[in-house]
Amino acid sequence: YASIKFQVGPIQEVGVNGCSIEDVIDVLVTRLEGFQKGPFKCRENALAITKMEEAKLWLLYRTQKRQTQGVEGKNLLHV
Repeated sequence: YASIKFQVGPIQEVGVNGCSIEDVIDVLVTRLEGFQKGPFKCRENALAITKMEEAKLWLLYRTQKRQTQGVEGKNLLHV
């Protein structure tokens, strides 16, 4: 059973009130890495870890783009 409360609103405006998508990805990667250290190690787990790490890179790219455009931490769209 898992219950996830996501961040609502920009942290700079409302403070921390939940987790980010990146936080959830970290939990999933850690879980799969645990499997990779035991009898359930497999190529599929390794590929899933790689793809989740790639997803985090895209989210980081988005954040950097938002910072460059001056809209990071604000409830504004980026281009």
